[in-house]
Amino acid sequence: MKIELAGSYGYRRMIKSSVPSILMMLFTSVYGIVDGLFVSNFAGTTAFAAINLVWPAIMMLGALGLMFGTGGSALVAMIIGQGDRDRANRAFTMIVRSMLIIGLVMTVLFFIFARPIVILLGAEGELVHLCVLYGRILVLVMPLFMCQMAFHSFFMTAEIPQLGTKLTVICGIINIALDALLIGALGWGVTGAAIASAAGMAVGGLFPLFYFTSKKRDNTQLRFTTTRTEWVYVGRACTNGLSEYVGNISLSIVSMCYNLQLMRLIGESGVAVYGILLYIGFIYASVFIGFNITISPVVSYNYGAQNTDELKRLLRKSLLLLFVAGSILTVLSEVLSGPMAGMFVSYDPELKALTARAIRIYMISFTICGLNMFVSAFFTALNNGLVSAVAAFTRTLIFELGSIFVLPVFLGLDGVWLAVDVADVLALVMSVILLAAFRKRYHY
Repeated sequence: MKIELAGSYGYRRMIKSSVPSILMMLFTSVYGIVDGLFVSNFAGTTAFAAINLVWPAIMMLGALGLMFGTGGSALVAMIIGQGDRDRANRAFTMIVRSMLIIGLVMTVLFFIFARPIVILLGAEGELVHLCVLYGRILVLVMPLFMCQMAFHSFFMTAEIPQLGTKLTVICGIINIALDALLIGALGWGVTGAAIASAAGMAVGGLFPLFYFTSKKRDNTQLRFTTTRTEWVYVGRACTNGLSEYVGNISLSIVSMCYNLQLMRLIGESGVAVYGILLYIGFIYASVFIGFNITISPVVSYNYGAQNTDELKRLLRKSLLLLFVAGSILTVLSEVLSGPMAGMFVSYDPELKALTARAIRIYMISFTICGLNMFVSAFFTALNNGLVSAVAAFTRTLIFELGSIFVLPVFLGLDGVWLAVDVADVLALVMSVILLAAFRKRYHY
């Protein structure tokens, strides 16, 4: 299905257009989740905790790709809306080139300093070795993982989201098949999980690089081209995508703080439970992120074309759809918390009960989480990365981080699970304030 940036978007078209991107994000989340399922059931709680401790650091690096992708696609879509396709291709080329260079630098730095990094994350004893092993294998394909994250957005801007969906499905199948072989059959544990994920990431990053380089596809909306060094495009892409990076960095920092608090309160079991919450949360957030990936270039295009009436409709309809979707996800969590917990820790009844309770509390936030995520993405699409960053920063690094340390003082362990709910309520207030403050400037 070809997605066109122009034209009016009703509810049906918005939903239909979003399905490829949502599926793409769902399969992307498979990497960590499948690793967790196999490691938890075949290698035990300690190995499972190791993956959950190091994963935030991996995502902090991978988030650079999301920053270049969301910020760059917003810029490129706006330029296309202005009618300058050659300049759009030059910007696209410069953005991807710079991202690859940064990815290589990050790979070298993490590989050298892996041990002190995982100790800083809270690893101790046997966990240190397992975390270093998992992290070093994954970071070898970090530039390609960044490409995979970035091209989620660029596939939409190029009006070929179905290609991104097919690619992500293939990568997910590769990851699952290798997990079954390396962890389930051969018993390689953390090493097998890392190799399986790295293989999927490598394929997901290499294919789009070859695709947009091919001279046989001159009819595509975007392609790599020869260009002189134009740092202005890189700077604007980073500024536009800053909120996505800040949001992911903040989430990683918050995850580290969750792990530190849980290690203090109940030890490795708490880290394992939080890992399960993150896995389920990744699936839920994929719905919101996939929707935002679809709608953001449309917002950018209409902003560049100065179509303010369509901007108003896009904002109103998007918020309603995301609220309905979030409410459905929350109800599913309340009803299916037991089976969800059993997928990961059926071998430990006490841990399963603890996980089910955490799911019921933690997932309440998804009723309004999608609204806050969209507001941040909306300002990114309007090429206002600063406001978008403020929305993302306050939600995670201020509201949620503060709640993690304050609520357990009064509510104990339940306070840890409740922190995200309180943070999203406060973030919703901030989102309303930001939308009201900039309404006249952008005429939405």
